Amino acid sequence: MNPKNHTAPASQGRRENPGRRIFVLKLGFLLFFLVIVLRLVQIQLVEAPHYQEKARRQHEAREILPALRGNIYDRNYTLLVSNSRTVSFGADPKMLGANAAAVAGRFAAAFDRPRSAYLAKMTDSDRRFVWLERRVKPEYSKRVNTPAVSGVVEIPEPRRLYHYEHIASQLIGFTDVDNNGLDGLELQLDEQLKGKNGYVILAKDAIGRKRVSMEYPRVEPVGGKSAVLTLDVDFQLVVEEELRKGVEATGAESGLAVMLDPTTGEVLAMANFPAVNPNDVAQSDAAQRRNRVVTDMFEPGSVFKVVTAAAALEGRKARLDEKFNAEHGRYLVTLPNGMKRPITDTHEYGTLTFQQAMEVSSNIVMAKVSDRIGAEALYTMSRNFGFGVRSGIELSAEAGGVLKKPSEWSGTTLNSMAFGYEVGVTPLQIAAAYAAVANRGVLMKPYVVREIVDEGNEVLFHAEPQKVRDVISKETAATLTRLFEGVVERGTGVAARVNGLRIAGKTGTSWKWAEGDYQKDKSTASFAGYFPADDPKAVCLVMLDNPHRTGSTGGTASAPIFKAIAQRVYAMSRRFTRSSPEGIAGSQRVAVPDVVNLRVDAAKSTLSARGLQCKIHGKGETILGQTPAPGTVLAPGTVITLATSNGNGLLQAGYTIVPDLRGLSLRRALNSLVTSQLDVSISGSGVVAAQNPAAGQPVRIGTRVTVRCEPRNLAAG
Repeated sequence: MNPKNHTAPASQGRRENPGRRIFVLKLGFLLFFLVIVLRLVQIQLVEAPHYQEKARRQHEAREILPALRGNIYDRNYTLLVSNSRTVSFGADPKMLGANAAAVAGRFAAAFDRPRSAYLAKMTDSDRRFVWLERRVKPEYSKRVNTPAVSGVVEIPEPRRLYHYEHIASQLIGFTDVDNNGLDGLELQLDEQLKGKNGYVILAKDAIGRKRVSMEYPRVEPVGGKSAVLTLDVDFQLVVEEELRKGVEATGAESGLAVMLDPTTGEVLAMANFPAVNPNDVAQSDAAQRRNRVVTDMFEPGSVFKVVTAAAALEGRKARLDEKFNAEHGRYLVTLPNGMKRPITDTHEYGTLTFQQAMEVSSNIVMAKVSDRIGAEALYTMSRNFGFGVRSGIELSAEAGGVLKKPSEWSGTTLNSMAFGYEVGVTPLQIAAAYAAVANRGVLMKPYVVREIVDEGNEVLFHAEPQKVRDVISKETAATLTRLFEGVVERGTGVAARVNGLRIAGKTGTSWKWAEGDYQKDKSTASFAGYFPADDPKAVCLVMLDNPHRTGSTGGTASAPIFKAIAQRVYAMSRRFTRSSPEGIAGSQRVAVPDVVNLRVDAAKSTLSARGLQCKIHGKGETILGQTPAPGTVLAPGTVITLATSNGNGLLQAGYTIVPDLRGLSLRRALNSLVTSQLDVSISGSGVVAAQNPAAGQPVRIGTRVTVRCEPRNLAAG
């Protein structure tokens, strides 16, 4: 075989076709071009919104404009809760970069805090925004000098201000750092109070500095609605003060009190002790913040005898002069299973009339009467008085109580319920039941929110008294009132007696169940009553938990507190008239306009157009501060204090003048002081006797003014 014949095919296989190579190259370029085109289409069309939004975020910044939360007033439009002006500081850690250490040093110097705390926030976070300080006084703006610090932003934020601090604190509740309601009415009315935040779009330059631009939108915040409560702050102050004194005097672990208008169901006062300070809620625990008037249940003891007596009188099962054998303090009842159960009285009595049995609070007589009443009738009367169901008051976590149906009763339930055991009630239910007797047998629904008004002071909601049902006849109610007056005049409630004032009431003592038995060293002591007995205007319940220094019964521990409250409240005789207070949106009231930053002549003209007068402090040309604050509702002719610079630098931006409060009622003092961006601390009740700082002094906005009050001269009115 010839070798040349074997090499020829190999050389032909290695020969390449130039045309084919060109084709492959062109195809590659075409595919590459198509990929580029498809990617451009994807970016320019499909993903355009994403990249536009990304570019917008690089050049724009949205700043939230917090809405001003609505105010809370008492029934006479005394300001209880409002807002103070604060500022917060935030930063973008990525934008700060190497400048973080310098910024931390600046904040440490301004707030007198460790530099490391701020540095940790800015370096240990992968977020684009962190808070450095929240809700501090506006004066810190100058110390920090935010415009000189790239990457740090200053945001104005309102801070909730509770003017009376611990007063009605569990009822009103509190908010979190973002002004969201967390408890009490602040939580229950959160949707109405919180308003709607606005925002402003700021332009950012290449290094992240922000500026306002007319080209970007601005949405103004909408302030929250305000709430007008049924509370009377004068009554509330008295109730809180006397409750505190009573708890301390008796050595009780805690106490509570609630006062109602029996004809309407309005809550005039509601107090828990120990109280909390919503301005510093971190210093309290969850148990302290609970409004036990509506959340807690207890076995009421003898205050529940209102149900037994009502059922007996309404069903004609007993007469006031009918005599019963009180068994000398010990009565053995034979149960269905044949066992004997003892029922005892605190004192040994022989024969008692039904009237006397109520006055001395005989459990034995009430147990015997309950046998006549029967299970169905006693259960029905209990339910008609409102026990076993929620009242529907505008407060969260209200308990309904425990009232078993007769089919669920044991052999001891009928007799035990007759004197307040084997039933669970709330303090509010007890107060409402006595209010029904005081209101001639008509049960009213308790409520605490009287009005909701908008920023323009237009009434959006006005509560009307709601009748629940007729519980007993007028005749039975009148008879019960005579029984309860006897309790105070001659019986276990003599410690509640007030000379010159007819009081009807009932004591109650219940021993607490623990370790399988009732403990005689652990009790709930209560007194429920109303006054004046012939024309009741107020119903009040006082309850103490485990009193021990002055006795553990309702007559020895709670009745004296009721007396002190009734004596002081009734001395405010003007509060017991049937005049209808003028509404916050009445035609004779006007809202104070905002004249800050206006020229003096323009401010005068603006106030004059609203029918308001003004008093100028300082010699400057521009208004730097005003009191009362914008939005305050006042009568025409009220003098508005305006502050300017006096030319010597004495009164500058951020300052105001302290008004003279001496001799004013607490309500008038708050209307002229608290609403003017000045903080306040109150001690005592009545009229203002002293203040610090003194009147006429220029102080920074937000300064706390200490007000000391003394009781009114009761003999004068």
